[in-house]
Amino acid sequence: MKEKEQKRNKVEDAKGVKIIPLGGLEQIGMNITAIEYEDTIVVIDCGLSFPEDEMLGIDLVIPDVTYLKDNIEKVKGFVITHGHEDHIGSLPYVLKDINVPVYGTKLTMGIIENKLKEHNLLKGTKRKVIKYGQSINLGCFRIEFIRTNHSIQDAAALAIYTPAGIIFHTGDFKVDFTPVYGNPIDLQRIGEIGKKGVLALLCDSTNVERPGYTMSERTVGKTFDSIFSDYSSRRIIVATFASNVDRVQQIINSAVKYGRKIVVEGRSMVNIITTAIDLGYIKMPENTMVDIEHMNNYTDDQLVLITTGSQGESMAALSRMAASIHRKVTIKPGDVVILSSTPIPGNEKAVSKVINELYMKGAKVIYQDTHVSGHACQEEIKLIYSLVKPQYAIPVHGEYKHLIRHAELAEVMGVPKKNIFVLSSGDVLTLSKENAAVTGKVPAQGILVDGLGVGDVGNIVLRDRQLLSENGLMIVVVTLEKYTNQVVAGPDIVSRGFVYVKESENLMEDAKEVVERALDKCISRNNTDWGKIKTEIKESLSDFIWKRTKRNPMILPIIMEV
Repeated sequence: MKEKEQKRNKVEDAKGVKIIPLGGLEQIGMNITAIEYEDTIVVIDCGLSFPEDEMLGIDLVIPDVTYLKDNIEKVKGFVITHGHEDHIGSLPYVLKDINVPVYGTKLTMGIIENKLKEHNLLKGTKRKVIKYGQSINLGCFRIEFIRTNHSIQDAAALAIYTPAGIIFHTGDFKVDFTPVYGNPIDLQRIGEIGKKGVLALLCDSTNVERPGYTMSERTVGKTFDSIFSDYSSRRIIVATFASNVDRVQQIINSAVKYGRKIVVEGRSMVNIITTAIDLGYIKMPENTMVDIEHMNNYTDDQLVLITTGSQGESMAALSRMAASIHRKVTIKPGDVVILSSTPIPGNEKAVSKVINELYMKGAKVIYQDTHVSGHACQEEIKLIYSLVKPQYAIPVHGEYKHLIRHAELAEVMGVPKKNIFVLSSGDVLTLSKENAAVTGKVPAQGILVDGLGVGDVGNIVLRDRQLLSENGLMIVVVTLEKYTNQVVAGPDIVSRGFVYVKESENLMEDAKEVVERALDKCISRNNTDWGKIKTEIKESLSDFIWKRTKRNPMILPIIMEV
């Protein structure tokens, strides 16, 4: 009997479990990973990322879930580790195509429900709130939620029990022995799972380059206290991430201690604070919060503003205050502005611009020692490795440099080099106790969201936008007679973003002549194909403009017929 069971286990192991990251690698953000075994797929997280500088006009980037759509009958559910945008932000877009249940802890689910409400998806989406220590069965997997600490409450690590072995996913985490709310990370349970034997560890890489430990969230509370004490007669404005509920709680604690009323500004901040208060994750005395409309009823020393915009986002509340375009709040000399976050890589310029604008308005800006990270540094990551003792290590959540550094750290912690996999989004990694290899590739390009359009802007449109933004546009309008193809009117040239026409009349006149010559050339050859006429106009005008200005505007010939 025992031999039969061992044989069956070996056969199951040989099949292997597939780990398919559809995002969250080579970048910070858009975290989503599919775990697959035979007829079961479970999706861990479903986040978005924000556009890079060259993605002109794009609002957000969501993952490509073509693979999940193609295997929809296997997908059993989304299991969410915590409520940050880079882990839940794409759910409203993805659930429209892949309507499966969503599982998460209480606060995480509260924030998700807010998003679903906005997209009218609340009624049609099955949701289940899971407690720490609880397990759920999805297909042939059992998934256990384990308490961790992060910069938002109710963050969880996941132990995924598959027929091929246990996969441990840390989610975003840090080790905080003195969290503001709730209990410290459950290291005991993580150690117990490690003793059972863990096949693979997917571990957060965000802070892997930083040595030592991440400071406890409580240290920020002490900093706030001393700032509130030092500037007791001034108005205080604090900008932080909306989702950093513990940080908001500490601002509230200091405000209450120094007898100040709290005004909340910024849509995402209002939404998350309301949800957190309703669910009991933020505690404050009654009548502490004041509507922004009634702010003028209080003196500066009686107020604290909690706002969004700590990353310098152009449309966020703090940026609008700094640029004097906020309708209700004007920065004045003497205001104390606290930026309680570290700039995300790529946002440094925007943050610096906001700080400079605030200083110019006479405000005192405090942006050092007012933030601690929510991610584990090297020693905490080592602690997880020593408890979990995985057979395979798969660094996740980070840019390529973070993943490489994490791989080196995993090797130091005793994972053999051949068992460490630095993957790219879309790689299919098949694991069993006997062997592991990248066995395929699935689509995993980000899908661009622009306004209400999802995926309708691709590389060609972006290239056009880039060209228009750099060189402008020239439109050439010509009217031809229907049967003879003789020029009846034009050519007229309209310029947008290329040159100011009134100051460049000579250039425009010469450009007209170039187009006329191109038309004469086509007509003399009896060329009636409009496509060829347009190409001739484009090429000759493009050569002329380049020689005269060393610029390459986009040229759009329009031919009309009468």
